[in-house]
Amino acid sequence: MIALLLGLQQGFTKYCCFICEWDSRARSLRYSRKDWPARKFLDPGIMNVENQPLVEPSTILLPSMHLKLGLMKNFVKGMNQGEDAFTYL
Repeated sequence: MIALLLGLQQGFTKYCCFICEWDSRARSLRYSRKDWPARKFLDPGIMNVENQPLVEPSTILLPSMHLKLGLMKNFVKGMNQGEDAFTYL
């Protein structure tokens, strides 16, 4: 939904992140590069931007509940399943 509001191309795209210029096809950099440059402009025709943004990117607030659930899911996946803490959860 955020990509639609910002005028980004829908579906699988090369630059799918609306925050940074993460290149989803750069397989050699996938697990080695941690920091990607932030998006500075949303110009149509450049880096999968199709249309002018409908809203200002700085006014978009990410839903905190989805972020918390995603972090918790990754935390539980990383736990040792044989320990007492995992069975407690």
